[in-house]
Amino acid sequence: MLSTRKSNWGRWGESDELGALNHLTPERVLAALRLPKTGKTYSLSIPIQRSGVPNLEYRGIPQRLTLTNHQDEAMARANGGAPGVGANEDQLVMPSHTSTHMDALCHVYADNKIYNGYPADQVTPYSGAAKCSIDKVGGIAGRGVLIDVAASKGVDLLEPGYVITVADLQKALDEQGIELQTGDLVLIRTGWLEDYLANQGEMMPQPGIGLEAAAFLAEKDVALVGSDNAAIEPIPFDQNVYLGGHIILLVEHGIYLVENMNLAELAADRCYEFLLTIGALKITGATASPVTPVAVG
Repeated sequence: MLSTRKSNWGRWGESDELGALNHLTPERVLAALRLPKTGKTYSLSIPIQRSGVPNLEYRGIPQRLTLTNHQDEAMARANGGAPGVGANEDQLVMPSHTSTHMDALCHVYADNKIYNGYPADQVTPYSGAAKCSIDKVGGIAGRGVLIDVAASKGVDLLEPGYVITVADLQKALDEQGIELQTGDLVLIRTGWLEDYLANQGEMMPQPGIGLEAAAFLAEKDVALVGSDNAAIEPIPFDQNVYLGGHIILLVEHGIYLVENMNLAELAADRCYEFLLTIGALKITGATASPVTPVAVG
């Protein structure tokens, strides 16, 4: 184990595949519904497209292909459609870990095990993950909290590769007048994505939360951690531990991760506490899903 506290394995039973989302009880969801003050909605995702957004080469570039258009009206006529009536349809070909996406608990393993001790070798080419896949998630609604580390440090963008510490998180929280609660959906702003989209900068290195900061969030019993970078943790990895933050959050504690989040508008409005909703695509056996998180301030 990389973190200092006991893991969440077995906390909600030996057969649990939901992880820290178990914290989102009906009572906590109802409390989150009372948070919005203005009713303003914030879409926290970025476009899914071939260029101009963070895409990792080994994953391949998302493709939107035209399936039917005005050239296929013969199909409409054959089915009784009047002249000038038809349909436009697309085919989408893309990695599950593309654009703004949520990692399932089966995404990363350590010591040959995923969350709750399930074997890591139960992901097959045809069926996908036998345990803890993204289709187990369901709908998510809860108290969202923005921790604007970049603003706390008085910068637009944290330095490439900067390791966010516990002190950094706590300082930002104190300045914002926010205390973390059990089941929170925590979003961390580094400024990296805004800079990348504006300047088409380099993918690597990136700022992100270090191992101690990940353990701190796990200790606070949060349900989800999102960030405006591509890995939540910094790249290069803190203390040279490959996927160390993922291991602490996903594997040890069943805390979901949402990467490449657009937090600029929330930050500009200084909206630090809000209702947050997320719906993952119900892809059987998948290790992740593109998502469009929506905050209501």
